[in-house]
Amino acid sequence: MSGSSRSGGKGRLNDPLWQGGFLVGAAIGAAATVIGRRAERSARRGLVDWPSAERIAIARLRRAPGTLSPAELAASQDAYTAAMALIAPRLAAALETELPGVVERAAVVDRAGWVRANVATFAQLIGHLEGRLLDQVMPPGSGLAQASMAIANRYVTTRQLGFLLGFMGQRVLGQYDLALLSAEATPGRLLFVEENIRQTARSLDVPLDAFRTWIALHETTHAFEFESHPWLRPYLAERLERQLGAFSEDLAGVSRDTVRQLGRVLRGERAGDHWLERLMTQEQRRLFRETQAVMSLLEGFSDYVMDEVGRDIVPDVERISARFHARREQKSGFERAVSRLIGMDLKLDQYKKGERFVRAVAEQGGPAALRHLWDGPETLPRDGEIDAPETWLARVVGTSPAGAGA
Repeated sequence: MSGSSRSGGKGRLNDPLWQGGFLVGAAIGAAATVIGRRAERSARRGLVDWPSAERIAIARLRRAPGTLSPAELAASQDAYTAAMALIAPRLAAALETELPGVVERAAVVDRAGWVRANVATFAQLIGHLEGRLLDQVMPPGSGLAQASMAIANRYVTTRQLGFLLGFMGQRVLGQYDLALLSAEATPGRLLFVEENIRQTARSLDVPLDAFRTWIALHETTHAFEFESHPWLRPYLAERLERQLGAFSEDLAGVSRDTVRQLGRVLRGERAGDHWLERLMTQEQRRLFRETQAVMSLLEGFSDYVMDEVGRDIVPDVERISARFHARREQKSGFERAVSRLIGMDLKLDQYKKGERFVRAVAEQGGPAALRHLWDGPETLPRDGEIDAPETWLARVVGTSPAGAGA
């Protein structure tokens, strides 16, 4: 038996079919290894295919109403040049500071132009997470299966971001475009999304030129906030970097809870903290709330200025403001769900809370109190002070609630 078995084994070794099968199997194994390595290299190109995300967003925007030709966009530049020439000296006088250069850094763009500008910002933010996240999702040498999963995730994420940019690209009116995490401290630029501005002015039934000036006043105030206070940009950048770093270290905990939280968001449940906060650690939540307080101040201050300074340079500013703020509250169920998912509802809260805070500071403390808002990080509103301006006044200006009313 044993001799026969050995003989049979040698026979199989000498069998051309068996030899061919062995070679084919080895070749398949080698090919799988090569494919796995190539797939891993492909997966490590990044979490998002940014050119594809940009194309997806722009394709969606081509179907949006009110598309303008390049010639129409170019023709509207003069209107913004005139608006900025009117705004800059009035704003400088009201804020007691000069804004050199900001008028020359204003551009009129279409929706696609806004997407192209913001793809770079999104890519920069996600770039701070990519290395750590890829190492967690796909450790080196993971092989074909995990690499394929990472590639599939990139495909889905790319389309999600394309949808997000397409959604936001139909709603943004203006933007002070500033790369917070850029290594170079280059000044920002003002972008005016003319297609959306025209559509909004038409839907609100307000004069287009007056509406342009009002929006330009808001965005130019953002330029004042950053360019007249050099400490603000590194302050926000440092907190953003710490938030991103903490998030990337806790990816596993996030992934366990995200699906459950998203289900609650889509059902419209809003008990307690925002769903984004419920995914955070205590340290992440502290940094997040610090940043939210600053963002509320930035947006609220701009809203306050666009109405106060706007009284002198924007015809019928009260009607424009009332209709615009009413429009902010009017959203379809789909828009509300998307806004909750991407955190845009937080931005609306920032507008409302921030404007109430700044107006209360101005009414109780006057212009001197408003100037103290920008003295430095120590005078920024702390967690809870946005909702209690009298607490901020007592801490920073030394004005008690009782004294404020005197």
